[in-house]
Amino acid sequence: MAVVGKPTSTKRRTIAILVALVLGVVCGLSVHDLAPEWITFAEQTGSLLTQIFLRLIRMIIAPLVFATLVSGVGKLGDDTMVLRVGGRVLLWFISMSFLSLLIGLFAAHVLSPGSGFSAPLPADVSGLKHPFQPVEFILHVVPTSILDAMSRNDILQIVVFAVLFGVALPAAKTAGQTMLKWTEELAHVMLRMTDMVMVLAPMAVFGSIMGTLAHSGAGVLLLFGRFLAEFYSTILFQWCVLTGITCLFLGRRITGLIREMVQPVVLGFATASSEAVYPLLLEKLENFGVPGRIAGFVLPLGYSFNMDGSILFQSFGALFIAQAYGIQMSWSQQFLMVLVMMLSSKGIAGVPRASLVTLVAVLPQFGLPEAGIALILGIDHFLDMARTATNVLGNGYAAAVSAKWEGVLAEGPAEETL
Repeated sequence: MAVVGKPTSTKRRTIAILVALVLGVVCGLSVHDLAPEWITFAEQTGSLLTQIFLRLIRMIIAPLVFATLVSGVGKLGDDTMVLRVGGRVLLWFISMSFLSLLIGLFAAHVLSPGSGFSAPLPADVSGLKHPFQPVEFILHVVPTSILDAMSRNDILQIVVFAVLFGVALPAAKTAGQTMLKWTEELAHVMLRMTDMVMVLAPMAVFGSIMGTLAHSGAGVLLLFGRFLAEFYSTILFQWCVLTGITCLFLGRRITGLIREMVQPVVLGFATASSEAVYPLLLEKLENFGVPGRIAGFVLPLGYSFNMDGSILFQSFGALFIAQAYGIQMSWSQQFLMVLVMMLSSKGIAGVPRASLVTLVAVLPQFGLPEAGIALILGIDHFLDMARTATNVLGNGYAAAVSAKWEGVLAEGPAEETL
């Protein structure tokens, strides 16, 4: 699959996104502090700019995931290959998820983000409640209609259908080869559309940041400054751990991968939407040397099963709430909570508030008040930015390691540029 875009345009796009971030902060704070009568207008404008971009991205997500996954599975050639690649990468996902939960748990013990924390709680935050039901989750995995799944951008259901479709292609022989070529060409077209849409990324970044800060101002950052700093430091530590583990498999090539991951991570951080980053991440991994059939197979799975940032927030956030309320939890309770979070986090999409919904589902099972989520609601956008960036980084690492395991990691142009 060809790489869309050139290194020069990529650098310019990265710079434009960073500039948009800075301008969004400056404009948002200026409106909040100097022109409060324009706050509503700034919020609406920011929301409009962001939603236009996200709608355009979501428009191409379903066909892109379907095309890349079907072509990726079809190129693997047989069921054994699918099981081998899928089994290895799922083992990686489970290991990294468990490690992320433990990092969040121990960081919360060391930093005690909830100690001395007090804030007024709203009377009702039950709107986020959505208890985790294992049977419902298993049934939800299987789509009743692929068209319905695509219309809702339900990544997990699209993954299931696309994998089965790709595995069935060889049975169709000549027709199967025709369908395989068709899905490859469809992926090319969707990536070209992605390149066109990505021109609007700086606009979306500016709108998202400007609107949020125009509404909340710097006060929300100051009020929860300690919690934000501790969570971000935990995320940075997690990045170091993930990078170190990945380096064990990639060696010195990790530096080239990190360079390619900069723009997807920045975009994920700014938009707080993994959906918006998927096409760009796919492009960057191919530029690094990960074959399209591997990246197209691993990334959609990762979007449902490898949410490293989101799952770290589960344990960190739960301990934060327990500390804020002065609730003591035994180590056995905490370990059991980690196992429940491991299950309840699988299949959540990388969209804003998904982590909060999952956390609220787990809290009552361990005697933690659901109302504690209100302590986080005000700054969740900024937390979600870090969670999404981590999810993007973790999935990029997983795809590269998977390609290395299969012995198909090529020398990408990124090794000689930037």
